[in-house]
Amino acid sequence: MIPADPVTEGDGRVKAPQSPGPGWSPPAAPTVVAAGVSARVGGRPLFGELDVTMAAGQVVAVLGPNGAGKSTFLRMLVGLHPVATGSLTVLGDRPGRHNHDIGYLPQRRNFDASVRIRGIDLRRLLDRGRFEQEQRRLEDVIARVGATGYARRPVGEVSGGEQQRLLIAQALVRRPRLLLLDEPLESLDVPNQQGVAALLQRIGAEGVTVVIVAHDVNPLLGYLDQVVYIVGGKALAGTPETVITTETLSRLYGAPVEVVRTTSGRLVVVGQPEAASFHAAD
Repeated sequence: MIPADPVTEGDGRVKAPQSPGPGWSPPAAPTVVAAGVSARVGGRPLFGELDVTMAAGQVVAVLGPNGAGKSTFLRMLVGLHPVATGSLTVLGDRPGRHNHDIGYLPQRRNFDASVRIRGIDLRRLLDRGRFEQEQRRLEDVIARVGATGYARRPVGEVSGGEQQRLLIAQALVRRPRLLLLDEPLESLDVPNQQGVAALLQRIGAEGVTVVIVAHDVNPLLGYLDQVVYIVGGKALAGTPETVITTETLSRLYGAPVEVVRTTSGRLVVVGQPEAASFHAAD
């Protein structure tokens, strides 16, 4: 890197700054920057003073109890809910300006066993006009998420985890730089939770910033670069190692929360309370 200040040689002469080496490129701009962000719903404060910077390729979990403001934060990222105070930039601009570069997966829909629509047809139903151009791209992302083997089966016949992979593929068709998922692990058993979490980590490794709303951090621990806790009107962000501690979570929830490390080195949050919420919307 080029030194910020002049460097002198042993004889006092100013040493010429070195040029970046071959293949050097400047670091990518952050995907999301929130500085002192607060939200209000119906004129009432929801949460405040959120500071977080999310880089390209990071996997970030937004955690907290029902009604705390997790889904509201996702809506803020796409410009559907205003920022009450503070500043929020998404992909270098105000929220909503680059939604074409954002993939969004709302809370998981349950497909009844009688549903005969195939997984590969979901994109056609949701985006009829561009289906022809995106068909090949859809098949590519279905392969990326490991769903090729069942994409042509009726979606009602595949498991919950397989349905979720198909929906994630749908969100990836636009080749997003930012992927937002609201409760992607809800109603999945433990093996499927781990499989989807590992898949999201692989997507992040390809340079996509992945933001996951969840109630329970445990299935995601080991796959995360950052966590954002929104609890009781407060917000706290940082790496799992700095935020997920007994002292920090107990202080944030205002109740005892124990964080233990297993013999394999894995963190587990024990007894996380469902903190009281006074807001009707999440």
